[in-house]
Amino acid sequence: MSKRAIILAGGKGTRLKPYTISLPKPLVPIVDKPIIEIIIQQLVKNGFDHITLTTNHMSEIIKAFCGDGSKWNTRIDYSQEEMPLSTMGPLKLIQNLPENFLVMNGDVLTDLNYSDFYDHHLSNKSLFTISSFEREHISNYGVLEVGEDNTLKNFMEKPTHKFEVSMGVYMVNKEILSFIPDNIMYGFDHLMFDLLEAKRDVNVKMHSSYWLDIGRPDDYEQAEHDYYEIIKKTL
Repeated sequence: MSKRAIILAGGKGTRLKPYTISLPKPLVPIVDKPIIEIIIQQLVKNGFDHITLTTNHMSEIIKAFCGDGSKWNTRIDYSQEEMPLSTMGPLKLIQNLPENFLVMNGDVLTDLNYSDFYDHHLSNKSLFTISSFEREHISNYGVLEVGEDNTLKNFMEKPTHKFEVSMGVYMVNKEILSFIPDNIMYGFDHLMFDLLEAKRDVNVKMHSSYWLDIGRPDDYEQAEHDYYEIIKKTL
């Protein structure tokens, strides 16, 4: 069965400066490979034979590097944004989308099995499936629990809070295109609010192994550290 993936590669990578001053974010190298090449190789290994890159910022450099995908034995084509459309808006520009397809940010490093995630979405007949990850946030402060009489009731020294967050990897049924307006910025957040308001079910599948969103220099340095031990084994 043919599998289609959309990689969102149009962002400016502002948070990742100085690495993105002269390169688009998807081409920033993790050790010896650009992020986009790692993602493409993982997708191809998981059976994706048609990949579309949505591009905007420094698009010609991305196109020059990725070409038509033949060097990875897949088909790559492009959807060019004339204005920034956020994460979901670019989907309205892409022609001939299949009934179900994968959408992901172009700065995600993970050992997620994309084929299993694809099959999970199909088997559940989902409208939209989010791959999630549990993050921990450790407070920098001692937290006071204060009663109505302004006396201390409890104290927690730098407590840890756990959150389930989106990995920036989604399986999508093309029915959601009816929610996306034309030619305006429309993000994942907008779509989630609209689906909740419409009382449409959104499926969430937690991934418990490895995930990094390469958004900041600290994340980038962590990715370089993890490359040989984790990421290279998925290629």
